[in-house]
Amino acid sequence: MEKCLIIFSRYPEPGKTKTRMIPVLGATGAANLQRQMTEHTLKQVQQLQQFGSVEIEIHFTGGNHQLMSEWLGKNIAYYSQITGDLGKKMEFAFAQAFNRGKQKVVIIGIDCPDLNSLILKTAFVALQQQDLVLGVAEDGGYYLIGLNRLVPELFKNISWGSGRVLAQTEAIAKQLGLNIGYLPQLRDIDRPEDLSIWQKYQ
Repeated sequence: MEKCLIIFSRYPEPGKTKTRMIPVLGATGAANLQRQMTEHTLKQVQQLQQFGSVEIEIHFTGGNHQLMSEWLGKNIAYYSQITGDLGKKMEFAFAQAFNRGKQKVVIIGIDCPDLNSLILKTAFVALQQQDLVLGVAEDGGYYLIGLNRLVPELFKNISWGSGRVLAQTEAIAKQLGLNIGYLPQLRDIDRPEDLSIWQKYQ
């Protein structure tokens, strides 16, 4: 399988996940949101399989391999995220996938419920022509990044968690002469005021 889709998630342990939501949902409610959004994302990813074979990997924090496979199923490859900022985690995940012989690799999180199998398919198609594919998030970040080779520079000197992530990534890509493909702009669920996006999926 030349294509690989990596989901970054976290084991839904109360008090350790979706902490910005705890003031409105409580620790258990925030963990349940993490659980539901991960399951929703995985369902979209699994629907992608109808367009051709894609290997699914889940890179997680919290919990362990046994807890993750009991939760989400045994037919998925699970990897613990390394320590470090988001850039280090993504660079390592890309490097590992390319080292395993993958040729088109896409990384997503679980915070963007409007991300569906058609958009995911579009990302892989775009990688046939583009060096870099980005799913633009409304908050100035990105909800998806796809590459067909490792480009370590894209993950260094980025202000992760800020509204400048997309612009900084684009600037680095342009310096390197990379062709960029874009996916539709979507909203992430990061804060209590974003919860209305999730209502339609209940």
